[in-house]
Amino acid sequence: MVVSKKKYTFVVDMESKNNSDNRTSIPTRTNPFMESYGTLHDTVPFDKIQFEDFEPAFLEGIRRDNEAILRIVDNFEAPTFDNTIAWTDDSKGEHYYDLLDRVSNTFSCLMNAETNPQMEALAQKLSPVLTKHENDVTLNPRLFARIKQVYEHHRKLTAEEQMLLDKEYDAFVRSGALLDEAGKDRLRKLTEEASMLALQFSQNLLKENKAYILHLTDRRQLDGLPDTAVDAAAMAAKEKGLEGWVFTLDFPSYSPFMTYSTQRDLRKQIYMARSTECTHDNDANNLDICRRLVNVRREIAQMLGYDTFADYVLKHRMASNVENVYKLIHDLINAYKPAAIEEVKAVEEGARRAEGPDFKLEPWDFSFYSHKLQMEKYNLDAEMLRPYFQLDNVVKGVFGLANRLYGITFKENKQIPVYHPDVKAYEVFDKDGSYLAVFYADFYPREGKQGGAWMTEFQGQWITKKGKNVRPHVSVVTNFTKPTATKPALLSLGEVETFLHEFGHSLHGMFANTRFESLSGTNVWWDFVEMPSQFMENYAVEPDFLHTFAFHYQTGEPIPDELISRIVRSRNFNVAYACMRQVSFCLLDMAYYTQREPFTQDIIPFEKQAWKEAMVTPQLPDTCMTAQFSHIMAGGYAAGYYSYKWAEVLDADAFSVFKREGIFNRATAQRFRDCILSRGGTEHPMTLFKRFRGQEPTIEALLQRNGIRK
Repeated sequence: MVVSKKKYTFVVDMESKNNSDNRTSIPTRTNPFMESYGTLHDTVPFDKIQFEDFEPAFLEGIRRDNEAILRIVDNFEAPTFDNTIAWTDDSKGEHYYDLLDRVSNTFSCLMNAETNPQMEALAQKLSPVLTKHENDVTLNPRLFARIKQVYEHHRKLTAEEQMLLDKEYDAFVRSGALLDEAGKDRLRKLTEEASMLALQFSQNLLKENKAYILHLTDRRQLDGLPDTAVDAAAMAAKEKGLEGWVFTLDFPSYSPFMTYSTQRDLRKQIYMARSTECTHDNDANNLDICRRLVNVRREIAQMLGYDTFADYVLKHRMASNVENVYKLIHDLINAYKPAAIEEVKAVEEGARRAEGPDFKLEPWDFSFYSHKLQMEKYNLDAEMLRPYFQLDNVVKGVFGLANRLYGITFKENKQIPVYHPDVKAYEVFDKDGSYLAVFYADFYPREGKQGGAWMTEFQGQWITKKGKNVRPHVSVVTNFTKPTATKPALLSLGEVETFLHEFGHSLHGMFANTRFESLSGTNVWWDFVEMPSQFMENYAVEPDFLHTFAFHYQTGEPIPDELISRIVRSRNFNVAYACMRQVSFCLLDMAYYTQREPFTQDIIPFEKQAWKEAMVTPQLPDTCMTAQFSHIMAGGYAAGYYSYKWAEVLDADAFSVFKREGIFNRATAQRFRDCILSRGGTEHPMTLFKRFRGQEPTIEALLQRNGIRK
């Protein structure tokens, strides 16, 4: 998000000690964003930043942006790539920092990981200001005239320079630079509205999520739950000043309850709470917001010459067009749906064996009876694995994997400031011992933290004109199972996979090695960005990797080979069902963003129809995914949710190379780093992939990995 700024005075003038009236001097305080941080690796000084620092830093950052743009457009020299496109990048000196980027990165990271009512109110206030500034830049006719001149007449460029030029020119065109004044005014209003709607969506979802608790006081209601879930619920109750046990909609609390609780009425209660978030008749209802977001995005796309918002988005995606997205979706449905139907049937039959022939399986029963079937088939339970997945050991294992593949090392440094006591900061060093990056890890759920898991950055990577390689500061944020009074943090296998996934994103960021920051790291096309992260998930079930860190937290005994064998054998348990679930989300996303006419339908029935083709279990009339579907409403995945499945095809194909050449093969890993991880968005992603793989990807490796094709 970008903003618009005005002049602001940040330093209080001091009275001189030598004044004749001999008054005591007033201590001064400089806004930390406004000067060199003076910290190790110039990391964010969270210990010095106060809430009051954000707004003036945003406004001053906008003012500096405007000043820099004036210098570009007022340049009397003919427009060139160097004085117009790369001007800001090449003027970056030893102590350069972009104030607006600096404060925006910090603020947005905290909005997701450590927000509060003050931050949310400021976000509401600044959102239209930032959007206006972004529009002021992209709709500046003098600036676009120079960019257009360079686009049409330029010197011979490197591949990276050409990519930057194409990206800049197209960004202006796709932001309305070719519209007439009336069109530009209308576009401004629409983009400002979309920004506010997305922010409101996120704030409503956080509010609803944190408002719900399932408070239990009768120990009999805990029947079936593992000790880890019970201990965590007791701690949650204590934190809220309550007796008994508290379960929430945060995944580490919700998921074990749905999997293990024998109390069907309580499973239904918490399931319905989660599945109806932001649909209730209160001020956190997102249904009208979703409808309006779909229409605003459609209108923006059509103003810019596209039939639908999906057409607009897919121009800059590997999929290229709507037809290719639907081809992937239908290929997956054809390959996986028959197996998914059989998987659901097996769960239903297992439930009837346990409960009687008239038992009807409901959505709040599926995890419970799936778990029972998994135990029956493989004698494997997530709780059996938790003792071997102590978080500290998992972290060592994942860091060790990075060392084994790429030679990099991680060293915790408590001198680097953090924004919450839960957060740890690490210096990362390359295989030659040189400094590579700063890595932050924030693992546990808490008030003010969004659910889910993500990777973000406080500072990107770029190379200054003088050749200094400014290294990135990346962060992984999750909501893992917390330690309790009696046990350390013990993860499920799914949480281990989540960590590997987000760590894959962080490697993409940490290995960035490009000239221009806007092309570095994860600044790649959206259906390519998930490939490096999903690639890392493959290691979660590799025995040779598990042997490096999976030791019992009490005895120190390594995870038994027989248990690993069960993990491997059960890897594809309900994999087709899981695929259809993801595909249903893809269909829902595309249904909204391929709308050509104003969208006026009721969200809930529309949703049921949109994903019907991929459904393998009955739908409930009152539940609604859309109202809580942050990815496509507020998270940048609008008309792009298919990216997860697209990238899964890529990651399976890429990992097949490691399976053939050795999963720890240093030469293969170096090629992966050189061809993909370090190159960011400097070339077309298919070019990068083929450079590593030697050919375009096929769906075969994914089908074989999932056991769909033998």
